[in-house]
Amino acid sequence: MSEKIVGIMGAMHEEINSIIKLMTAVEEFTHGRRTYYTGFINGIKSVVVFSRWGKVAAATTVTSLIIKFNITDLIFIGVAGAINPSLKIGDIVIGDQLVQHDMDARPLMDRYEIPLLGITYFTPDQGLVAIAENAIHTIIDNHAQPFIGQHERDRFSLATPKLHKGNIASGDKFFAAQNDKDALFSNLPATLCVEMEGASVAQVCYEYEIPFVILRIISDESNEHSPIDFPDFIINVSSKYSQEIIKNMFTGFE
Repeated sequence: MSEKIVGIMGAMHEEINSIIKLMTAVEEFTHGRRTYYTGFINGIKSVVVFSRWGKVAAATTVTSLIIKFNITDLIFIGVAGAINPSLKIGDIVIGDQLVQHDMDARPLMDRYEIPLLGITYFTPDQGLVAIAENAIHTIIDNHAQPFIGQHERDRFSLATPKLHKGNIASGDKFFAAQNDKDALFSNLPATLCVEMEGASVAQVCYEYEIPFVILRIISDESNEHSPIDFPDFIINVSSKYSQEIIKNMFTGFE
């Protein structure tokens, strides 16, 4: 049986920096203009890296994790914009289906279908989903969430976060207009949130048969009403949730 090596990708520098603080025996490696941090979290060998933005960049990063660092499992964590109106800022989404919303090879095949694979949605490993779900419930069941300051709660109107499981749509487009949001929701009504990396990472993991899970923290409403201080949200909210979620997940690994 091969050694367990967990790859962790973060969508923002601040998110991976918070996760690196959980690691021991940290070493840095530069490969393909990316810095990979190896070490141990709760005694489990881990590799942490900034995904970079967009599908190609993220796919390149996870491919290196698989081929060069020999990961056996992959966790992707980061922020996303809400598409379904039931989601609020601070909520957490576990993707149970990942779709590339900008994939369109019609009339050769159906819209959103991945060429040559014959599938539209990528599904995560259910064992990792269960571990993530337990880790997130550990956080949201503690209504105090002491790692988030009251100033940030007030600033971003944060209530007790809710956990959602559902579809995540990925594509090389940042959503900042209600018209774009409405169009996506009309075409893919099961979508909970939108981001720029998850489904491409899922495709690479699918092709290399690497168990994966994609986790997203809702940072905005994907329209003109998005928070004006996005960097502040990353530093003071999402990076802290990322650290707590990863810490709790690693207590759930065997």
